[in-house]
Amino acid sequence: MGERRAVANVLGVMVDSLDLERALARIADMIGRRQKGYVCAVSVHGVLEARRNPRVARVFAEAAMVTPDGTPMVWVGRLEGCREIGAVTGPDLMGEILSRPEFAACSHFFYGGKPGAAQDLAAAWKQKFPATRIAGTWTPPFRDLTDAEEAELVARLRRAKPDIVWVGISTPRQELFMQRLLPRLDRGLMFGVGAAFDFHTGRIRACPHWIKRMGFHWLHRLAQDPRRLWRRNLFNATFLWHIALQLTGMKKYEALGWVPNGSCEHGRG
Repeated sequence: MGERRAVANVLGVMVDSLDLERALARIADMIGRRQKGYVCAVSVHGVLEARRNPRVARVFAEAAMVTPDGTPMVWVGRLEGCREIGAVTGPDLMGEILSRPEFAACSHFFYGGKPGAAQDLAAAWKQKFPATRIAGTWTPPFRDLTDAEEAELVARLRRAKPDIVWVGISTPRQELFMQRLLPRLDRGLMFGVGAAFDFHTGRIRACPHWIKRMGFHWLHRLAQDPRRLWRRNLFNATFLWHIALQLTGMKKYEALGWVPNGSCEHGRG
């Protein structure tokens, strides 16, 4: 089962009680031990997807780490008593790991993004840090891969042997993709980072920190891509109702997947 770790129960999704520095320390330890697995940065949208889709819930339950992506996740964690929890987003993880000296020996594979984004991202990091080790890039079609395409990707990853695979597609597709791919890989960590490719190549403007602290990151994103995001944000509004029921004790949200039920006192299995 592994070590027990402090988690927050967010509508049944077990979110690790971490801030950015402690998340990076744990990732460095996993890489040092050559642990194979995947890391999810879970937001309000991810939690709601897990509640309506048992397959998504199981992906989060089986993750090596589930980080709190966004201020609402942090607020819930702190109300549950997780005082050290802090926002750990996909773009932040990517930026720190690619730039910090303790990860300098890691090789990276970029999978996802819009056409050209993965290649632009690799080029941008090589320009900033010429010693960055890029194992490869792959821009997938806007659909699930065929069996043949997935087999080709797996073969390429096995040849390239990256330490880290950055997966930048949408939730929950990226989470389901990582879980499906993991048994077919020989090594490495996968990170589901959503729109991080677009953030780090300037396709999406980064959100100011004061907006993030107020919990309005979603509004900043919506203003930049309203046609694609308005339906998702309307769906996400149901989170407020559910979390009010949980925090007031009017409804109990049992842990989803195989992880034992718990709050900040329980651990990931």
